[in-house]
Amino acid sequence: MFITVNMLLIWKATENPMTERILWFSKYENRAFAINTDTQEMPYVRRWSDLVTALEEGRAEELSNDPYIRIVHDSQLTEKERAGRQKAWDTIQGIVMQEPEIYMPKERSRLVKEAANRNGVSEKSIYHYLKRYWVRGQNPNALLPDLYLCGKKGVDKNVSSLKRGRPREQKNGTGINVTDDIKQIFRVAIKKYYYTTAQHSLKMAYNLMLKDFFAESYKYIDDVKVPILKPKEELPSYKQFLYWHNKEKDIRNEITYRISAKRYAQQFRPIIGNSTSEAIGPGSIYQFDSTVADVYLVSSMNRNWIVGRPCVYVAIDVFSRMIVGIYCGFESGSWLGAMNALANSTADKVAYCAEYGITINNEDWDTAYLPEAILADRGEMEGKNAENLVDGLGIKIMNTPPYRADWKSIVEQNFRLTNLAAKPFLPGAVQNGTNFRERGSRDYRLDAKLDIHQFTQIMIRCVLYHNNQHHLSQYHKDVGMIQDGIPMIPREIWNWGVVNRAGKLRSANEDVVKLHLMPTDEATVTARGIRFQGVFYSSSICLKDRMFEKARQKTWKIQVAYDPRNMDYIYIKNQDGTAYDKCTMLEYQTAFKHRALEEIQYYFEEEKQKKDKIERQETQGKVELISQIQDIVKKADSLHQAESETNESKTARLKGIRDNKSLEKAEGREREGFELGKQSEETLGTVIQMQNEAESNVEASQYDLLVQLQQEAMKRVYE
Repeated sequence: MFITVNMLLIWKATENPMTERILWFSKYENRAFAINTDTQEMPYVRRWSDLVTALEEGRAEELSNDPYIRIVHDSQLTEKERAGRQKAWDTIQGIVMQEPEIYMPKERSRLVKEAANRNGVSEKSIYHYLKRYWVRGQNPNALLPDLYLCGKKGVDKNVSSLKRGRPREQKNGTGINVTDDIKQIFRVAIKKYYYTTAQHSLKMAYNLMLKDFFAESYKYIDDVKVPILKPKEELPSYKQFLYWHNKEKDIRNEITYRISAKRYAQQFRPIIGNSTSEAIGPGSIYQFDSTVADVYLVSSMNRNWIVGRPCVYVAIDVFSRMIVGIYCGFESGSWLGAMNALANSTADKVAYCAEYGITINNEDWDTAYLPEAILADRGEMEGKNAENLVDGLGIKIMNTPPYRADWKSIVEQNFRLTNLAAKPFLPGAVQNGTNFRERGSRDYRLDAKLDIHQFTQIMIRCVLYHNNQHHLSQYHKDVGMIQDGIPMIPREIWNWGVVNRAGKLRSANEDVVKLHLMPTDEATVTARGIRFQGVFYSSSICLKDRMFEKARQKTWKIQVAYDPRNMDYIYIKNQDGTAYDKCTMLEYQTAFKHRALEEIQYYFEEEKQKKDKIERQETQGKVELISQIQDIVKKADSLHQAESETNESKTARLKGIRDNKSLEKAEGREREGFELGKQSEETLGTVIQMQNEAESNVEASQYDLLVQLQQEAMKRVYE
């Protein structure tokens, strides 16, 4: 067993265990000097061999944790502490180096007197310095004054009749001490008036507190009850209120209640850990996010049309920082964009790049796999669509809290790097990170020249650079990577993780993945076909199973998947979700071919509005018709009442219906009969011949005779 200087030994054989520090020893002289750290008496001599034997026999053992050494950096010390340490060290530095003489009583007495005379310090102070130096480990920091123990930090002083604190500058009384009751009033006032969305200042909260809690009486001014405050010397001062607020300040409550919990979570929460530690290997977690690119694009149909800024969705493997999926388009902040990025993460990247005229090898971007979990914003990855991923593909969804995009730090950082790499070379790029431009400067939107296809080509090139050449300077390596000398390049980390870490990568058929990514909804099986969103579909399997014939008896609901961008097809999943039946829109509904869901919904909504408008007009017309019919009936009833006085019986009236009809028919024929050229004759002047009186009388008598004959005929009919 070795004996070393500054070793702490605890003696267990005695009733009261004793701790001592070895100050000096000589193996050849077989002696050592030690000091009792409990009693802090002057050093005493021991045999070196006795110490070794005690350690070997277990009567003494080394104390590994030294409770007397204070580990502190100079920057943490106050000026007063540094000055006290320097003064003590300057006083004893010359004598503590004289070993072993300093440990011998006579020599020590002589050395202390010389040091006292030389430094103008009392011998008592020097002995105090020496004991502290020896007990606390024989280093200059052992001489630090224990100022940090002063004041009982965190413990409030007892309240007495004497006023604590600095006297007031203006002698308006001594003021009051802050008792526990007053501190409770402070807490209530801060919670009631300061921790609110009204965002009162502390001064306002203090004044409101005085009004509510420190009024001695009240008076009325214009019928308003106004408090009268106590004398100033009986009121707590604003400085006291401010002191206790700062002492008990809760930054979390202050931000949460005065602004919002979201703001605290985003800007003021503690930042600990890193995203990589959450992933144990490639495919453990994919982080998804989207951003609007800082560049304006033109239409591929007409390059004079400026179509705005595209949205870029990126999926990144947390473990390796490998970009595993990307989508560039105009589906901003929606499930469709996230759906495309996730589908791309499982797609064959060689074929995908070939669509954009880029030739790569499979090892350049070999990431056609499903992840174990996805970390994304709450918006896109919540609801029924996300449930399809969980249930159908076994992917765990990890959504960030509101306003907490910083939890996806890896993908957010990649957006920044990609933007810095590509933006300087893109025509139509947003300048200075804003849509606003200085007066008189050229509108950069007019510089737009890229279409979405070309922009996607650029983004693919950026992804290939990131995956294969970009060095991750901030990546935290683990021991295995360091031992294997893995360069901090995403593809190298990915490949190393596939071999050396627990496998989380899963392969899946691309069509099956797309099927589970599509949104689902209910459709109705009817005799006319499968009705979904007002459009009818059919398939060979539906016809084979005679589904539509069965639907003539009773309709039923089924779940279908669909792509809202093209409603030409819907898909019926089988029971295990590994296959599907593709249903095609019926031929006669050509108006809806190649239409998006929004267009179809707009059409039916427009038709509904037209129908509602026509129904209102129809209802109004019916009301007018009923009114007109009722008016005619009312007039007929009036005429009937005026001419209904007859002595004929009901039987007689009913018996003459046939003859009455014949007369009415004859009269109608005369009235309704065609007479060609009638209108032209009516337009000609009518020739009036002058008749003599005799001729007129003859015609009148003939007319009277005709009327008489008609009346007799009518009489016979009714008889």
